[in-house]
Amino acid sequence: MHYDIFNGDADGILALIQLRLSEPKTSTLITGVKRDISLLQRVPIDSVTSATVLDVSMEKNTEALNNLLNQQIPVMYVDHHRSGDIPSSPCLNAIINTAPDVCTSLLVNDYLKGKHNLWAIAAAFGDNLKAVAQRHCHLNGLSGQLTNNLEALGTYVNYNGYGRDIDDLHYHPGNLYEKLKSYETPENLFAEKSSLFFDLETSYQQDMTKADSAEVLFDSDVCKVIALEDASWSRRVSGVYGNDLANRSPNKAHGVLTKNLDGSYTVSVRAPLNNKQGADEICVQFPSGGGRAAAAGINALPEEQVETFISSLFNFYKT
Repeated sequence: MHYDIFNGDADGILALIQLRLSEPKTSTLITGVKRDISLLQRVPIDSVTSATVLDVSMEKNTEALNNLLNQQIPVMYVDHHRSGDIPSSPCLNAIINTAPDVCTSLLVNDYLKGKHNLWAIAAAFGDNLKAVAQRHCHLNGLSGQLTNNLEALGTYVNYNGYGRDIDDLHYHPGNLYEKLKSYETPENLFAEKSSLFFDLETSYQQDMTKADSAEVLFDSDVCKVIALEDASWSRRVSGVYGNDLANRSPNKAHGVLTKNLDGSYTVSVRAPLNNKQGADEICVQFPSGGGRAAAAGINALPEEQVETFISSLFNFYKT
């Protein structure tokens, strides 16, 4: 039995769409909310015969990956997050690139030689790689309207992935993948006025309007940190609002804190768009932190460490 394991955000979902449109395969899906990244542990070792892993940190899944490889299970692993030491195994096909202007869907796009590049472009927009995505649009001669629609699609699919649990999301990531996969190209999605694209658009706009009244914990020329209340809408926008703030102030780093049930905070960090490095280095200082150079996060930052986090963010980028 083949398993497709993928992050529940735009990059993970749209990477798998590209692969399965090009290489159809009956598979069991394993995914979850964007922060749920320990996904390989859910692969049943007694029934799996092969696996594809997309947009999931290898560093956070090393033990489970080694368990699969030790059983001679073929694994294709495509990702752009911190990898740690990549296992040496003839069963592992690893396509790993942690450069700040790369995402998993773009790596899959290269692997497939651009066969379904519109999905990859949407994913790049969703990961806030706007300059890279726009360059692909220009090179492919896309119209301004199609470019805007692809940016919106990536943003909305990414927005759908954020939440404390599946109940916070509008669509389960696995269901969203299945619905989107029925469209050979996103152009068909935009042409269908009853499609989920327009449903997500309405919800996204409503939630982002609420986010604009968020509490500002710290603001300077170096960085800005805001806090969102403990609510489904705020958990949904916690990542995309960080992207929005980064786009508004590209020289600043940003932190978006969302209150958890236990009083801790989920944190989304965005490095300055004009200096896309260091977000992961800041977040890994805290026990539940991880991510990549341009965008990273902390799953449970204790309330008493909020000031420490703000100081770390400020001090990293102040020079």
